[in-house]
Amino acid sequence: MIKIICVGKIKENYIIDGVMEYKKRLTKYTKLEIIELPDYNYDVSKTINEEGKNILSKINDKDFVVTLEINGTSLDSVSFSKFINDNISKNITFVIGGSHGLSNDVIKRSNYHLSFSSLTFPHQLFRVMLLEQVYRAFKIINNESYHK
Repeated sequence: MIKIICVGKIKENYIIDGVMEYKKRLTKYTKLEIIELPDYNYDVSKTINEEGKNILSKINDKDFVVTLEINGTSLDSVSFSKFINDNISKNITFVIGGSHGLSNDVIKRSNYHLSFSSLTFPHQLFRVMLLEQVYRAFKIINNESYHK
């Protein structure tokens, strides 16, 4: 199973459409749960702390937690597919933080720190990017063709 915990509600229809498309495609390969948490507009420290508490409340003890971080480990698509394949039995939980990042408690709970790029992406758009890469990983795992 793949679980994605993300902070913030998607407002743009084109991003909602992208999320729905990849959710539909992924049903062939795995169960998928997306948990959307509210974002806060306090000062930075309080926002990160409150969002972190909410994130941690959605993580089970047995979840294999992957935090998406600029300073995490970078993988190419083939390596990412191997990572998914090696860990799928552990119920992988991806965490996408809010615009101010992740709390130290969430980072400490993480089993793997993953970076897609040293660039910063809007967290709503990144949700589609993550889903696309998870879908690509399953296509690679199953030796199925997919565009490059």
